[in-house]
Amino acid sequence: METIPTEHNVTKCLAQFLVDSHWESILPPVRHEARRAILNNIGCALGSCRDDVTGRALGVLDTFSGPREATVIGRSERLDVLSAAYINAVSSNLLDFDDTHLRTVIHPTAPVAPALLAMAERRRVTGAQVLHAFILGVEVECRIGNSISPWHYSHGFHITSTCGVFGSAAATAKLLGLDTRRTAWALGNAATQASGLVESLPAMSKSINIGSAARNGMIAAFLAERDFEAAESAIEGRFGFTHVMGEKPNLAEITKRLGETWELMQNAYKPYPTGVVLHPVIDACLELRSRYSIAPGRIERIEVRGHPLLRERADRPGPNIGREAKLSVHHCCAVAFIHGAAGVRQFTDACVNEPAVLALRGKVALEEDATVPVESAYVSVRMQSGEVYTEHVLHMRGSVARPMSDADLEAKFRDNAEIGASQVEPDRLIDAIWACERSDDVGQLMRMTGSPALVSRAG
Repeated sequence: METIPTEHNVTKCLAQFLVDSHWESILPPVRHEARRAILNNIGCALGSCRDDVTGRALGVLDTFSGPREATVIGRSERLDVLSAAYINAVSSNLLDFDDTHLRTVIHPTAPVAPALLAMAERRRVTGAQVLHAFILGVEVECRIGNSISPWHYSHGFHITSTCGVFGSAAATAKLLGLDTRRTAWALGNAATQASGLVESLPAMSKSINIGSAARNGMIAAFLAERDFEAAESAIEGRFGFTHVMGEKPNLAEITKRLGETWELMQNAYKPYPTGVVLHPVIDACLELRSRYSIAPGRIERIEVRGHPLLRERADRPGPNIGREAKLSVHHCCAVAFIHGAAGVRQFTDACVNEPAVLALRGKVALEEDATVPVESAYVSVRMQSGEVYTEHVLHMRGSVARPMSDADLEAKFRDNAEIGASQVEPDRLIDAIWACERSDDVGQLMRMTGSPALVSRAG
């Protein structure tokens, strides 16, 4: 698509792009990346479908649910499509195990895929339709994020939520087949609902941000379908989203080479269930432990140097619960050296209070360095003997430069299923996700993610 000057018509330009896009123009590597993202998303939701936070949110929404048309991933309950999208968005993000668009630190799939997968149980849609809408939704949310980064996130806006609502709205509008005018209204209706605070990240209320982004984006598109009008310049206007929530928004970032490059191809996947800024630190600690057979009890000091976002988000020397530990560089270093791992079990309340972990956390020092990229880190370990070991991770595992393979993502999926949903058949589900482009009914795939009774009832 040719770049159009859009200082005054970004919203309309995006809407036109969404309407004009055809599945045939999406290249095979982009299609495959969409399947990878959805595989990772469903796996993460399976891992936390029995978490207390998921249960509490489900308990509220179940009480008020409308027609029970959609699956809650990993569970027997069914909800209306809006509530199912909310819960599945919450559970897919809850473990901090979901994908990341590194430039913006948006977790792009959590607000978008659950909306589409819930919709697929309300109206019969093909895998190609869902994948296409998903790719477009991710494109919209990440391009809008590009235009306001890094100021937006660094000033306390939870960007996965604030931009994710656009992704959900764009994807839902595409699946509904809205015309250009109504698609623009969907984006405008999303813009006025954009919200979410970084202050909430260590608390349960972080999940409100993710669930609301998915659900509210769907509502934005449903309203537009019923001719519920929105501001014409909701994204680029003087009091529109980018100018209100960005210091000096770069609107060209939203529209340049639109349809030629795909932000989904910049997606990173997590081997550890923590904030992405902590991943290169964990990589470095595990490498040092393995290479030098470091005994944790003989460590005198651990020095970490990384991107300023590392200090902003993860300078928590004394986390009290597992959720806080996911955003603690001190805890991540401690468990990496003591356990030789940083998996789901290393971020439980019990692990947070292990005496050895508590002791080693107190030996971690953090230094920020603006020249270090988000996906990089330096870790130095001083031993009581005086020896110093240093590791520099240039590209963290899971990044675009050092990607997780399809087999890695499958293994992660199986582990998550074992943790939260042992009743599902992971290999059968993995095969169905890889083959979803050829499916004529994605609703069948979604029913496979629930209880055996749901699968049987689906035939």
